[in-house]
Amino acid sequence: MYIPEFNRVEDRAVPLAFMQANPFAILVSTTDEGPFATHLPILAREVDGQLHLRGHVAKANLHWKSINQDRESLVIFHGPHAYISPSLYELRESVPTWNYAAVHVYGKGTVFTEEAEMNQFLQELIAEFDGSYAAQWPSLSEQYRSRMVQHIVGFEINATRVETKFKLSQNRTKAEQENIIKALGSSSDSAVAGVAALMKDRGLGSR
Repeated sequence: MYIPEFNRVEDRAVPLAFMQANPFAILVSTTDEGPFATHLPILAREVDGQLHLRGHVAKANLHWKSINQDRESLVIFHGPHAYISPSLYELRESVPTWNYAAVHVYGKGTVFTEEAEMNQFLQELIAEFDGSYAAQWPSLSEQYRSRMVQHIVGFEINATRVETKFKLSQNRTKAEQENIIKALGSSSDSAVAGVAALMKDRGLGSR
């Protein structure tokens, strides 16, 4: 994706934390008919310096057939976003824009369907997203759990390239950044207020 230098994030720890905080992503793969996208939760982990992404799709969703070592897939993680009015700038002749944060991960993947591996992965998912369900899942009948596992396909993508873009008015003055933070921070929309919080986390604004 297009990333101006002042929006680029090079610190490897930042995109990993962002992906883990915003795990609902878009998986895009190339098929013979063109690009195909699926919205789904993704587990992001770094092991020995290598970023691994794991997820699953319904077996009926043929996207899994396009996840392989022959073609690269793209996973898009997106966070808070907000419209930025030029009325918040010091210079009247300014254009409106949109602030946002996103991480793009490229890589080739493999799929897995073996029941033991799927069960282990489901335990990881449950622990990550619904710890209260961890006790209920093993208490369900083995027949039910086996049937559920047979209807999904797991996948893992080893990242070959990671692009991180935080477009947060870094090219504006400290005073303008502070205006933006105050305006967005007062919003009842969590996506809008989230941009203000992210700007403050990145050390923008006058404080």
